[in-house]
Amino acid sequence: MALYSQKSLALIGTILLLGCGEAKSDQPQKARDPIAAATVIVHAASQNETITSAGTIRLRRETELGFTTSGKVASVRYEEGDRVKRGMLLAALDASSVSADLESAKAEHDRAEAEFERMQTLYTDGWVTKSRLEQSEAAMRAAKARVSSSGFASRTAQIQAPSNGIILSRNIDTGQIVTAGTTVMVLGETDKGFVLKVPLTDADAARIRVGMRAKVTVSAISSEPFEAVVSEKDGRADELTGTFEVSFLLPANDKLRSGQLGTVDIEVARGNDGAIAVPATAIFGVRSGEGLVFVVDDKKRVKQRNVVIGKLTDDSLEIAAGLEDGDIIVTRGVEKLRDGDRIKPIRAAK
Repeated sequence: MALYSQKSLALIGTILLLGCGEAKSDQPQKARDPIAAATVIVHAASQNETITSAGTIRLRRETELGFTTSGKVASVRYEEGDRVKRGMLLAALDASSVSADLESAKAEHDRAEAEFERMQTLYTDGWVTKSRLEQSEAAMRAAKARVSSSGFASRTAQIQAPSNGIILSRNIDTGQIVTAGTTVMVLGETDKGFVLKVPLTDADAARIRVGMRAKVTVSAISSEPFEAVVSEKDGRADELTGTFEVSFLLPANDKLRSGQLGTVDIEVARGNDGAIAVPATAIFGVRSGEGLVFVVDDKKRVKQRNVVIGKLTDDSLEIAAGLEDGDIIVTRGVEKLRDGDRIKPIRAAK
């Protein structure tokens, strides 16, 4: 009896469900009235964007100075931060050793020259062979080369400023022994001006060319930006950071100092030229870089369309794919709409 009751109940339930479905299908679905919604005609995103980055002020040319010979430092005349003029004596080695070398080289040259003259006379008289004469001539030339080398060492035992500038670093003191080729001073050449050196990613650096104009703000000097120009760009990335250093040449200003911090704003071509800019309120159902928008057709009906989301800017969202220039989309009121609804377009509030 219990089994009969269960089967009967199941059958009755099925009939009731089918009956309900048939009753529902017999009733025509009521059309929704047009829904007020803000719309906009979409256009391609701006072809330019502004790159903003921070960097450090440096003199455009910072020259490393050193001695070409080893020796003992006799004098150092300037400290870090001192301004110097072209030709000023900055530092010097003890000249006793290099002077002695020069005198020895001159004496050897005089001896070799006299010997060569004697060999010429003997060769003319037939007393020596041509080979012996040539050996004497080679010895004289070698002695002359040593005089030239010692003279160069004597002249470069002093460091003179190659241009007007500022002593940026000093690594020596009087009495110190230095080796040839060691950097003992760094001179910032003020004649070449100051630059802002900024590290940029490869994508940003690729859109910057030498000669492009930019605006640089140095807060330690003024809140008003300087007009700057791109003067140099590294040919390869830094091995540690992977960034490219770009230099922005600054106008002359007595308040500029190496080491100050600055910020640059430079307008460059946008990387994605085909992007469409839309208000962020037009997007819904966002997931994994994609989203949905309502596109309005000629009959003012909306249709959901899948789009690929690009960059987010200050006032809009870029759509990388899914929309075309001139499409009409709903920007406000998307939460009230369903696919196929008719709308009553209204002007979007600004």
